[in-house]
Amino acid sequence: MTEAERDRELRIQTEGTIEILQNSAHYNRYEATPYDVLDELFLAYPLEPGDHLVDFGCGKGRVPFYCCDRFGCSITGIDLNGRLLQEAYANLASFRRGGSKKRRGVITFEEVKAENYPIQPEQTVFYCFNPFSTEIFKSVVHGILESLEEAPRQADILLYYPTADYLEFLDEQTPFVRKEEIAIPVLVENDPDERVVIYRHE
Repeated sequence: MTEAERDRELRIQTEGTIEILQNSAHYNRYEATPYDVLDELFLAYPLEPGDHLVDFGCGKGRVPFYCCDRFGCSITGIDLNGRLLQEAYANLASFRRGGSKKRRGVITFEEVKAENYPIQPEQTVFYCFNPFSTEIFKSVVHGILESLEEAPRQADILLYYPTADYLEFLDEQTPFVRKEEIAIPVLVENDPDERVVIYRHE
C-alpha cells in the first residue's frame, strides 16, 4: 500500500518533503515518517492507552494520527511552523469526521519552539525524526529530565534515523539508557541508518 493510500485510510494528507524557511538554521525540513517505519516501530513498541506521546517536529501530524488510530493514546504534536500546523488542524478535523471508535485518543498541537515547550507530568514517550540541531535536541532532553525530576516516572525517547551526535549525547551525557534498536527491514538494506533507537529513563 502506498503512502497516499495509507493517508486516505486515516482521512489525512501528510505526504511529501517540504523545504520551509525557518527563522533559525537549527530546524530541519518537513518530512513525514514513512508508514513502514511506524509499522515496524510500533509492532515492537506498542503504546498503551494511558501513554502520552510528544512528537517533536510533528509537521502535518502523521505520527499523532497514526498513534491515536492504532492505540487510542494521547499525543501532543510540537512544531514552530504555523503553515504546517494549519494543515495538521485540517487533518485533525478530517480524521475526527471518520467517526471510528478508534478515534478515542486526544490529539493536541502546539506552535512553539521545541526548546521552549514545557514538558507535562503526564507525558511519557518522546518521538524525534531529526527535527532540529543537536544543540536544540540537548535543550529538549534537559527539559524532559527536569520534568522527570519534578514528577518521577518512566520515560522513553524514540529516535528515528538518529544522528551520531544525538546518540553520543544520550549515551555519554544523560541518565537515559539505550534499551532497543529496531531496524526497518524494507529500508535498512540500502541504508544502515534506517532504524529507530529507543532510550529509557527509569
